[in-house]
Amino acid sequence: MVAALGATVLATAPASATGTALTGSATATAATTTAMAGAVSTGEVSVAATDDVFVSEAEPTKNFGTEVWMSVCGSACGSSATGERVALLRFTVSGLPAGATIVTASLGVTSARTTDTTISVRPVTGAWTETGTTWNNRPAMGAIIGSHTGFAAGGTATLDVSSVVKGNGTYAFALTGTSATTTVLHSSRAGTAVAPTLTVGYTEGTAGPLPFTIPTTSQLRASGKKVFAHYFTPYPVSLDNKAPAEDYYTRNYLNPDGESGKHSAYGGLLRDRPLGRDPLTGDWALADFATEVRQAIAAGLDGFTVDILSLTGTHWTRIQKLIQAAESVDPGFKIVLMPDMNGLASADSAALADAVATLAASTSVYRLGDNRLVVAPFKAEGRTAAWWADWMTTMETRHGIKVALVPCFLDFNKYRDAFSSISYGFANWGGRSPAANSALTTNIDRAHGMGKIWMQPVSVQDERPNQGIYDEAANTENLRATWQGAIDGKADWVQLVTWNDYSENTQFAPSRNAGWTYLDISAYYLTCYKLGCPAVTKDVAYLTHRVHPVAAIPSYGETKLMKLRSGSTQARDTVEVLTMLTGAAKVTVDVGGTRQTYDAPAGVYAKTVPLKAGTASASVSRASTVVATATSPFTITTTPYVQDLHYRAASSGRP
Repeated sequence: MVAALGATVLATAPASATGTALTGSATATAATTTAMAGAVSTGEVSVAATDDVFVSEAEPTKNFGTEVWMSVCGSACGSSATGERVALLRFTVSGLPAGATIVTASLGVTSARTTDTTISVRPVTGAWTETGTTWNNRPAMGAIIGSHTGFAAGGTATLDVSSVVKGNGTYAFALTGTSATTTVLHSSRAGTAVAPTLTVGYTEGTAGPLPFTIPTTSQLRASGKKVFAHYFTPYPVSLDNKAPAEDYYTRNYLNPDGESGKHSAYGGLLRDRPLGRDPLTGDWALADFATEVRQAIAAGLDGFTVDILSLTGTHWTRIQKLIQAAESVDPGFKIVLMPDMNGLASADSAALADAVATLAASTSVYRLGDNRLVVAPFKAEGRTAAWWADWMTTMETRHGIKVALVPCFLDFNKYRDAFSSISYGFANWGGRSPAANSALTTNIDRAHGMGKIWMQPVSVQDERPNQGIYDEAANTENLRATWQGAIDGKADWVQLVTWNDYSENTQFAPSRNAGWTYLDISAYYLTCYKLGCPAVTKDVAYLTHRVHPVAAIPSYGETKLMKLRSGSTQARDTVEVLTMLTGAAKVTVDVGGTRQTYDAPAGVYAKTVPLKAGTASASVSRASTVVATATSPFTITTTPYVQDLHYRAASSGRP
């Protein structure tokens, strides 16, 4: 293990097993909301409407954004002097803890008079403003998601909107009627006591998947340290909105013969994919981006560094939708613009400036406190420092935007001096094995010595079938080593490399092969990094392994097999159990019919045992009571169909 990960602990496992106790370097900090082991804490967040207005068919060009009341009347009112009327409401939810489970979400409106009517609530899918919306330009609405009948004067009626509200973010609703009788409701301008309110009830705590109580989003964001994940637009949640069993990932990327045999030499383009979902209606791509934003927020992330591969076409559209999703879900979740100087190797300086300025108009795109726009080009050395200086001048003279440049290098030490005078900070892409990450604080110290901030790469693993190369991540050792380097070196920012590059198998995002495991482990280290290591309040075990020995030859007949990258940690065939325990316990590991038992201490501890053909599982017991069990759904074989060196993962917290 890397020395920074802590002292080696002698254990009672057989000689073939190795174990390491792991401790964060920061002092433990208690979260505001705490729970005893096995308990669940509950909470509620209520927010008043930020905007509300009604529109009237009878007065189609009039805006009612200053009225202290809202009027709702059904389609039957269309033939009357009143005309059909629809109320629009918008709420911004914040303060929900990261990872909280939404139990209920209800929209409360107060009646201005007694009416025996029914109104329904629908999500609003189009744009609107409180002061500019009329009947003629009213937004599009979705299907009915809740209804209420009977309104008592001064009474508050509630409508269930739980199917729509999934976490922090902005939500807009429409109230529509079903009869010819008008329902009159108080607007937010009538006073706080009767203003429309959205109330969200949630649960959190140690009965959830994490071994600790994750701090609230606001607590994590209050830290000056930031954690972003690199978003790669070629691999969104879905490519064609089909069911996982028949979608593009399955047909063409995971299939060795997919895309007309284009990837047959290396057994298919991918080995893993995003978690599947059923087909969606409406703008499914936007909905998928919103899902990914919520997943990242739940893990405590501050935002995405988005890889800008091109300035037109599919990838450009996806970037715009990702930013739109961040705005909708939670404007506090920030998007860092990262022009990719591989994909944009021949891009014109002015064209790049125009494109970046277009994206920078969003409030979700990350700026510093002094309003400088953060731009972090990948492979910044693809253009000279002088080129970037001219580009930054173009941004300011052509668009009035000052840029804080944070170049992400492939070779930091070669180019740091040339870029120093124009850079706010530095980053590098980093290595993907413990051997390549054995002295991480050196670069951080160099950057700080030059007066620059440092964005530390944190990674899981790296296997690239189409390039014929892989790194030995040593189960979760590389992940823990890179996090510990960021913590010990006091890095200013962290970049998870990557959120979703499935072609290089570096993904943190919830996936078919790992579920949420790498994000869950990272949530612990992220908290250590930002606030100090939290107390472990629930026993959790994480199990990682490959599905075949490194030397196994696939039966598919690949002509291009992956080989170990020069300088990588030596390849190994191991199953690792990473435990986070409330107290010392006994761990039993079964791999291929061979059982090993050892004593694990409280806190964070990792142990490996040999990889064998068959199934893999681990259980944790204390006082003869099993407190955690992790069973891998992936069978280990010595005769694989294709070469697959991507580590699988399973968690007792998410069985």
